[in-house]
Amino acid sequence: MVKLNVNMFVSVLVLAAGKGARLKSRVPKPLVKILNKPAMLYALEEFNRHPLIKEIIIVVNSDNEKKILSLVSSRKINKVKAIVKGGKRRQDSVVNGLKALGAESELVLIHDAARPFINRGLISSVINYALKFGAAIPAVSVKVTIKKAKMAVKNLCIEKTVARENLWEAHTPQGFKTSLIRKAYDRFGKDDVTDDASLIEKIKVPVAIVSSSVFNIKITTPEDLLIAEAIARKLKKV
Repeated sequence: MVKLNVNMFVSVLVLAAGKGARLKSRVPKPLVKILNKPAMLYALEEFNRHPLIKEIIIVVNSDNEKKILSLVSSRKINKVKAIVKGGKRRQDSVVNGLKALGAESELVLIHDAARPFINRGLISSVINYALKFGAAIPAVSVKVTIKKAKMAVKNLCIEKTVARENLWEAHTPQGFKTSLIRKAYDRFGKDDVTDDASLIEKIKVPVAIVSSSVFNIKITTPEDLLIAEAIARKLKKV
């Protein structure tokens, strides 16, 4: 792998602008508590401690902006350089975050605030692979049986079973050379995608896969919170 230079300028975009309707919580999803600690704080602290991270940009919405500002201040997340408003879609929020990056930014990690349980090793691996290949994502291999479905006789039915040998579940943080992800968003930012690597694929640049952890879950539903509490206890993240 590439030898990492501690003077390299790595930025982080933390996406916290989603409403989280499926969580059915009165508390904004990034701030919902996992063992009495706001969910997004777990990842923010990891990024803040990492020696290669030089700046953190948080993308928020009007409902959670003040609370996130207060959290960052009270917990002394001192690498946060800007808090910006998000857009209607995830990719619109990323564009707003990219505009706020420092001019020195060489590489950027884009992370969902609702994924609490990242760690220093994973961050370093994503940085390393993104530096070598231009783009890298953490992912886990799919272990369950996947079915492709279609409507038939007014009912949803199996069309076929999908071979799972080469299927991977994408996680964040996803890492990119800053110039590359900006190029991808300039060309395809209006397209509807569910992750940033999809835009890199559109400009025909290979995206490396880094082995992630099954603990790197995304908080989406109330059931996920139960799992997250168990993970936090297992990892002693309290």
